[in-house]
Amino acid sequence: MNSRACIVLANGQVFEGKGFGASGCITGEAVFTTGMTGYIETLTDPSYFGQIITQTFPLIGNYGVIKHDFESEKIHARGYIVRSFCEEPSNFRCEGDIDSFLKSNNIIGLYGIDTRRLTKVLRESGVMNGRLISGDSPEALKEFAALENPAEKEKLLAEIKAYTIKDAVKSVTKSATKIEESASDVFKSSAEYRAVPVTKDGLKINDSEEAMKAGKGKKVVLWDFGAKANIRRELLKRGAEVVTVGCDTTAEQIFALNPDGVMLSNGPGDPQENVSIISEIKKICEAKVPVFGICLGHQMLALARGAHTSKLRYGHRGGNQPVKQLSTGRVYISSQNHGYAVDNDSLPSDAKLSFVNTNDGTCEGITYTDIPAFSVQFHPEAAGGPLDTNFLFDDFISLMNNQSA
Repeated sequence: MNSRACIVLANGQVFEGKGFGASGCITGEAVFTTGMTGYIETLTDPSYFGQIITQTFPLIGNYGVIKHDFESEKIHARGYIVRSFCEEPSNFRCEGDIDSFLKSNNIIGLYGIDTRRLTKVLRESGVMNGRLISGDSPEALKEFAALENPAEKEKLLAEIKAYTIKDAVKSVTKSATKIEESASDVFKSSAEYRAVPVTKDGLKINDSEEAMKAGKGKKVVLWDFGAKANIRRELLKRGAEVVTVGCDTTAEQIFALNPDGVMLSNGPGDPQENVSIISEIKKICEAKVPVFGICLGHQMLALARGAHTSKLRYGHRGGNQPVKQLSTGRVYISSQNHGYAVDNDSLPSDAKLSFVNTNDGTCEGITYTDIPAFSVQFHPEAAGGPLDTNFLFDDFISLMNNQSA
């Protein structure tokens, strides 16, 4: 901690500060997130695989590290950048500090830089690769020296630009299963911390029997492309049985489980790279099994139905993203983490745009008219983030009930 550290962007800009967490050198895709809280969930979200996260909120780590709030078994990001971090957190649930947490996961951290300036660079120039250098190891000292030599710096920048995120989904699938809790534990903690289902009217359902009534007896296959643990929890809270399967599971294997519905999870990377998964999703759609897709699952479902996706300039990441439901005109605040989006104009005739991002008009949700399926780009499981769209899990339960009626 307090060692020399910096991030070198692919465009040649260098932001120098101090290091915390692990030391060394690592390359990743530099992104920013606007979340004011939920840094534990951010760090353990598999969707950040291959990326260097910059937190725009200036102070991180004040309530420490809480294992129960993990979204998967470990950190999947490549690196972490903050303005400042709390060395002595204070919270009744605290189990450790963020510096130690990064070290235990061998993740390099950088602090003491102008994160607002870095965010503006990424916002105006677009997401780009970056290289974190920290500490006084021979490798780090060699790269610090290279930054002082124009020819050597150009070589380093060429290496940074050449970095690509590979095998993203395969690398993170079923990470959340290693921290799965039983349904009884989920119900107990939900009641204790008031993390109970929320209706469309914004009302919390504190009675567990009432919350579980509609979903009892329903089996959901959670197709895990890098799922956040809270997706499973939200399904359990509604009484459904949840069976998690890996990304390489075939449609035939899913059919053999006799599910009432299939949940397509979030995950990292370019959705178009998952050719075999998309092919299997097509078979699920053809069988007219009820489907609910979130984030990457939303994108791959759209690709399976003939739509197209494209990379956003700097993505949507944070817990304050406004989305408009077109059927009602109501605007909800949502939690998001994605760098790709479904192209609005590419939707087939049997797909209706259901939500749009009010900032840039991009696709945030699709309802399919010829099959029992819908999907959203944002995160209704909202950990951490607002609970405004939590009711979409109830909509999925209703879709399964209507299909079996």
